[in-house]
Amino acid sequence: MSVASLRRAVRESVSGLPKEFWWLWASTLVNRLGAFVATFMALYLTLDRGYSASFAGLVVALHGLGGVISSLVAGVMTDRLGRRPTMLAANVSTALSVAVLGFMEHPAAIAAVALLVGMASNASRPAVQAMMADIVRPEDRVRAFALNYWAINLGFAVSSTVAGFIAEYSYLAGFLGEAALTLVCALLVYLKLPESRPVKDDATAAAAEPAAGLGAVLRDARFMGVVGLSFLISLIFMQGSFGLPLAMGTAGFSTGDYGLVIAVNGVMIVLLQIPVTRFIEHRDPQKLLVVSALLAGYGFGLTAFGGSVGALALTVSVWTLAEIINSPTQMGLVVQLSPVHARGRYQGMYTLSWAVASLVAPLLAGWVIDRYGAQWLWGTTAVLGTVAGLGYWLLMRNLPRARPDGEAEAGAVAPAGSGSGSGDEPSAGAGAPAVPGSASLPATAEA
Repeated sequence: MSVASLRRAVRESVSGLPKEFWWLWASTLVNRLGAFVATFMALYLTLDRGYSASFAGLVVALHGLGGVISSLVAGVMTDRLGRRPTMLAANVSTALSVAVLGFMEHPAAIAAVALLVGMASNASRPAVQAMMADIVRPEDRVRAFALNYWAINLGFAVSSTVAGFIAEYSYLAGFLGEAALTLVCALLVYLKLPESRPVKDDATAAAAEPAAGLGAVLRDARFMGVVGLSFLISLIFMQGSFGLPLAMGTAGFSTGDYGLVIAVNGVMIVLLQIPVTRFIEHRDPQKLLVVSALLAGYGFGLTAFGGSVGALALTVSVWTLAEIINSPTQMGLVVQLSPVHARGRYQGMYTLSWAVASLVAPLLAGWVIDRYGAQWLWGTTAVLGTVAGLGYWLLMRNLPRARPDGEAEAGAVAPAGSGSGSGDEPSAGAGAPAVPGSASLPATAEA
């Protein structure tokens, strides 16, 4: 590809998105640059503080439990209080709790504050996803979600490298560094992001889209099916962080070997997320999700035959491609099926799927490997991928395609207070459920 072609591809990938999206994108990048606690919690507790592996596992599980709790609460806050207040409250709470955690000495205090950190750090996700759906035009959403996912992975790649050196000097500096960057994220939200929550300003809008509580979300059969499929897919992808290092350690590989193998995942996402998204963004989402589920399941399944670092790296490249395809496609589907005025609740429920998976995945990996061996774990991922692929195919049958802008949602929703009523009134495509018994899906898997 020539330099001119590369420049044109980059320009087409980033053009046409509103400036509010780029400030939201920047806040995501800054937030992920400060991801220290989730990455180094276990090492901090065992190596620096001298606690047992069992206690470290308990604290990490409590951190994950906090995310499970806050998923639904933050979703309700996003709809009732607004996207911007929820993000501000989440980021400030995260900064304070992370800073406090660095000074905790007593085991009970460490465990309790870790739970609070998990709740606070996860609370911004439904609001971020809902705001992105509000401000980006329907035809640009897959591309926008891909760019945001790219920022998440780029920030994490940089932070995990830099934070490793910081941890060698001082773990406390890492905690305080994350707190400072999270406050910078809150400042960006406060200064640059207007509220985007759609406002029902007439009886017609209220009648077209009745209020949706959590009960209505749970009764949405198609949506809950997607939540279940997201849980299965998350269980598969999370084995890259849990099952793969355990299996490699059991097989005699070193931590350095695992670092080289898993680095393929980050490098591929940074290099390929944008060009692959440009290739898939206007293709059939049903086929893309089925293919991504099969690639994920059988990509991990091939790990059973990986006898060298090079072979294992090849298997990582297979399921990473699945991740690159699945993430923006599923996010776009989630928004397509979400009622405009209940996006926060739906996003919260969707976020809950991977939050629960983050608790189950390490337990599943450890239990299967200890009891039956790693080969059975990789066989299980292949089965889960097959089930998920079949589930996507069944759930998306007869699902109407997103309609052109102006019919689906009358364009992106104008920020509240902007003086424009565009997007405030739901229409047949987005305001009402897309199919009988369905209202929506929340908007992102791992932000």
